[in-house]
Amino acid sequence: MPFQHPEEVGYGHVVESYVTRMYGGLPRYLVLNGGRFLSPRWWHTTRFTRHLITDAAAINDEELEALLGYEWRSRLTAAWLIGVDRRDRFRTRIGDLLLASEVCYSGAAYCFTLARLGTPADAEILTAYLDRYLPRPDLDYDQPAALGALLRLDTHLGTHHADRFTEPDGPWDEWVAGTGRSSPTPAELHHWTDLRCDFANAWTHRPGRQLHMNLRANPIQRRGKEMENAVEEEATGNASER
Repeated sequence: MPFQHPEEVGYGHVVESYVTRMYGGLPRYLVLNGGRFLSPRWWHTTRFTRHLITDAAAINDEELEALLGYEWRSRLTAAWLIGVDRRDRFRTRIGDLLLASEVCYSGAAYCFTLARLGTPADAEILTAYLDRYLPRPDLDYDQPAALGALLRLDTHLGTHHADRFTEPDGPWDEWVAGTGRSSPTPAELHHWTDLRCDFANAWTHRPGRQLHMNLRANPIQRRGKEMENAVEEEATGNASER
């Protein structure tokens, strides 16, 4: 898929408005990628979350398309905004980007979006991704995020799509062994997906795109120490095309 700067399609403002907005010295895309917002000890969590929910409701489809047509930072942020607002009309677009796996980092955000949409169609996309990329241990892409998202969907849909991937000595174990490095267990990947989706569920509710901002009701805050231990280190390096 070709890359196109948003300025070329008349939406030059979207990167500054939605992608690189700063929180505690970090741009939004890095906060989303690293999961710092899940920690109740991060002083900027409330402000960051209010802005994220507001922007997810306010951004229009054309602006989202402009971000999805650009590089990894913009795609990652767009996927989060789509997932938070549950814009299911972007399902096919997100699925195509995930399967293409053109750039680093954004794939995990696509998996979050599909987990958040939460339908059998989303499980089919994740299954297709794992069928394509688990046999390729030479490609260390977003297999862990996809498996975690699929496990969450299986739990919520009462399905068993992930079973054939996670059986002993099955495709997941073979992929991990082939990469030559340690990887979280399927249960840990499921848990990490749950943390992100539960965060979004706790801070938003529909209909009417009303905002729910009660920190005392937020299970992310109540599970503070657990969340903090789960937070990843921020991704600080530059990502290149795959």
